[in-house]
Amino acid sequence: MTARRKPSAAGAESGPSFEEALAELEAVVEAMEEEQLPLEDLVNHYEKGSALLKRCETVLKSARERLELITLRNQQENALDSAADTPHGGAPPQAEPEDDLDDDDDIRLF
Repeated sequence: MTARRKPSAAGAESGPSFEEALAELEAVVEAMEEEQLPLEDLVNHYEKGSALLKRCETVLKSARERLELITLRNQQENALDSAADTPHGGAPPQAEPEDDLDDDDDIRLF
């Protein structure tokens, strides 16, 4: 059984789903590679493929942004939960920084 997407006004108007656009793009590329097409048909296929590629990139960018928002929201919720679990609602105690002479060589992520 396949999952159904909820139709949205913006999503329905903007174009095919990612999977549909990718499948169609693959078909266009295959036709361009396999068939002996006249120049005008090749140009039309290229134009259609370019539009499908743009659609795929747009959908991927939107998905990436949504995932980043979800991750950020989860991090914020975890931080709030951690703060609530500490005594007096304060930040957890932090260790004293070490006196390293090679601080410039440290790799810091945050």
